[in-house]
Amino acid sequence: MQDTKISPNDKIRIALIGAGGMGSGDARSALSIPGVELAAVSDVYDGRLERARENWGKGILTTRDYREVLARKDIDAIICATPDHWHSTITIEALRAGKHVYCEKPMVHDIAEGKQVIEARNSSGRILQVGSQYASSLAFLKARDLFRGGAIGELNMVEAWLDRNSAIGAWQYSIPPDASTQTVDWDRFQGKAPRHPFEAVRVFRWRNYNDYGTGVAGDLFVHLFTGIHTVTGSIGPTRVFATGGLRFWKDGRDAPDVMLALVDYPRTDAHPAFTLSLKVNFVSGGGSESFGVRFVGSEGVMTPTMTAVTLSRTPRETEPGYTISTFPQSVQEQFLKEYRARYPHSNPTADAIRPEKTEVYHPPSYHNPHRQHHVNFYNAIRTGKPHFEDAVFGFRTAGPALLCNRSYFERRVMQWDPKIMTAS
Repeated sequence: MQDTKISPNDKIRIALIGAGGMGSGDARSALSIPGVELAAVSDVYDGRLERARENWGKGILTTRDYREVLARKDIDAIICATPDHWHSTITIEALRAGKHVYCEKPMVHDIAEGKQVIEARNSSGRILQVGSQYASSLAFLKARDLFRGGAIGELNMVEAWLDRNSAIGAWQYSIPPDASTQTVDWDRFQGKAPRHPFEAVRVFRWRNYNDYGTGVAGDLFVHLFTGIHTVTGSIGPTRVFATGGLRFWKDGRDAPDVMLALVDYPRTDAHPAFTLSLKVNFVSGGGSESFGVRFVGSEGVMTPTMTAVTLSRTPRETEPGYTISTFPQSVQEQFLKEYRARYPHSNPTADAIRPEKTEVYHPPSYHNPHRQHHVNFYNAIRTGKPHFEDAVFGFRTAGPALLCNRSYFERRVMQWDPKIMTAS
């Protein structure tokens, strides 16, 4: 979807709530789109409010209290890029205030919040789009078309992984030297989370702590679930089991740095039953970052990334073969007679050699999935036609991811009903 043509007076005024790395990136993507203006920024750290004024002008409203933003009548939409434990609260309040919402993934911090967000979206009539850009990647949309066209035959397994081997990749984000209770609104940051004495590391490396974040599952499994659901049209799995551990980053965090999950998907009209394996490893010595999704089918394997789709197919053997050496000679002869009647010998020729066929599809070099996801959001606001990564889609990717965490900590298999979005 391209940028919608607009008149000079057709402006969308937005506010950023949560001006960390992802939120600031979201704001930059939004401001690259014609007709989008930034009116306000909210964050609990004064330094980020100062940086927002440096980046986007002293005329914007900056505040620690996001409710000041929601009270502004001249703001049409918000970007919610806070720590995960604030996502549902701010999203629901923004919808009730009549704002459109771009909410970073995962949409919720707890499964119990999912249906509350869906209800608020439905009651408001506003656009809610979840921020997992895999849903706007041309590579994954091309993979969807290939899958629907039967390019890999009958799907039976998907393998997905997203490994990292760097401090920043493992959420060791920089802590500003002026961080204190004077420059950080610690009470507001904690919100409904359990109370702790102030620690700057909890504010600026919040993904390490389950009080505020959702670990590797909420940060990265959600992306993988999004790509898989985009390609297959699935609404979700029925069974989830996860394991792993805290192997290397023993820095006070309580979120594991290695997680493996096995996830079962049922047969539907859109796809056959298949098993998904997921992996995230922050101790991967093989490189700075490794990402992939492999769709394995009866007729081929398809591997989309953010920059390409590779499709590999090898024609199946025309004969099934046989194992008859342990049969009596007379039975072997009878078997071979019947077998050759069904599969006659043919003289081998060079033209009959079966080729392995590999095709690679590349989106245009200027395609940016992150920006395109924002383009889709603002086009949805203007047209009233939501992007498919709405509240329901967002919950159907967040729910299984959060169940991976529950499975890991509770050491048991989790059940999920993707139709009614309920766990057991």
